[in-house]
Amino acid sequence: MTTIAPMWLWAFFVGAVIVALFVDFVVLRKQGAHEVSVKEAINWSLIWVALSFAFNGLFWWAVKDTTGDSALATTKALEFLTGYLIEKSLAVDNIFVFLMIFTYFSVPPAFQKRVLMIGIIGAIVLRTVMILVGGLLIAKFHWILYVFGAFLLITGIKMWWAAGQEPDLESNPALKLLRRIMPVSKHFDGEKFFTVENGKRLATPLLLVIALVGLTDVIFAVDSIPAIFAITNDPFIVLTSNIFAILGLRAMYFLLAAMATKFHLLSYGLSVILVFIGTKMMLIDIFKIPVMVSLGVVVGILAFTMWLSVRTAPKIPSA
Repeated sequence: MTTIAPMWLWAFFVGAVIVALFVDFVVLRKQGAHEVSVKEAINWSLIWVALSFAFNGLFWWAVKDTTGDSALATTKALEFLTGYLIEKSLAVDNIFVFLMIFTYFSVPPAFQKRVLMIGIIGAIVLRTVMILVGGLLIAKFHWILYVFGAFLLITGIKMWWAAGQEPDLESNPALKLLRRIMPVSKHFDGEKFFTVENGKRLATPLLLVIALVGLTDVIFAVDSIPAIFAITNDPFIVLTSNIFAILGLRAMYFLLAAMATKFHLLSYGLSVILVFIGTKMMLIDIFKIPVMVSLGVVVGILAFTMWLSVRTAPKIPSA
């Protein structure tokens, strides 16, 4: 498992993530439990995207400075950009699941920020471990790429058939198991995870929400990490594109929560992207699709799906 990134860039990336988390989780926490406005969500989303693009520019310069090959630097930067867009687009589906969970439990908007903060930290740790393990497995067992490809292909097909259907969280086995393990209060107690009622210590619904968000992180990490390995095996690109896509997840959630109905066809587009990536991965030893083509396909599918969503009205479920 080799990387073209110099060691100083690894150190810079780690430092940048620490600073970003400090800003997002410590400074913003001083604002207290307030509802995030659409304007605030847009501003922070733009900031995170700008930082990701700036890092990609630094990555291009570092590769060019190290190798003296500007063409190679451009290729690596395009791999980062493609991976970032794929992870960002898959995060959208993740966000819609978060929205469903928050709606089901009637989580007040002012409390949702803390849940997302914890979820992002968990996602960063989880994906870092899974990427390192996945990279080692691919380096030792090349055939795992075909397994990843088949998994993405099947996932994409299943996502297509499930798109547009109302998920039933009540029958979720994880939720049923959590309710059996711990007694749960019917009421929130601010941002607390536990409360006391009639002398008994009970979990609040917010703790159940945290658990379900964590489970969602695991499920989507299993989907998204094989997708980025279809673009590149460079662990630096795989890790950085994933983490930068996750860092802006909180702001993107509040933005998309206000626009969820406008992009009602996005799940179909994501399913097509997964099928494309899975097929690309399974054909990797027969025909290697250029990274520029992969980038164009991903951007084209996302743009077309979003345009079509805006142009067509969502289906109203029959009574």
